[in-house]
Amino acid sequence: MSQERLSWDEYYMRITYLVARRSTCLRRTVGAIAVKDKRILATGYNGAPAGLEHCLDVGCLRHKLNIPSGERHELCRGLHAEQNIIVQAAIHGISISGSTIYCTTQPCLICSKMLINCKVNQIYFSQGYPDQLAQDMLVEAGVGFELLPVPED
Repeated sequence: MSQERLSWDEYYMRITYLVARRSTCLRRTVGAIAVKDKRILATGYNGAPAGLEHCLDVGCLRHKLNIPSGERHELCRGLHAEQNIIVQAAIHGISISGSTIYCTTQPCLICSKMLINCKVNQIYFSQGYPDQLAQDMLVEAGVGFELLPVPED
């Protein structure tokens, strides 16, 4: 029985969905990984800082305040998956400069600016996000970004 082998991009994108299953956000589960030279450097998912209560346990402030998706990111207990990649890499002394980022969702403006400053080369995402300024800044910075849907099994 022959089975079609996944491309590297499909392999990494599927892993982001496994990482996302650790998310503690009630509104959107997001996973992300940083890859360089076919090696996973760091993973991240959205959720509260380590050691603090999760939205799963205490509820969602953004939901309580009826804040639409994509607005007022500062009113959230959680960090974004991409932010957690950067934090994990920093804690462990790993540079993500020159890496490729795979995300379940297109990075927001804040995360895009952080990834630009980390000097990532490429970002693949499987779900869009309504943030044109983030896209514009990635283009201006020369960071490739591309929709890469996860194929159905």
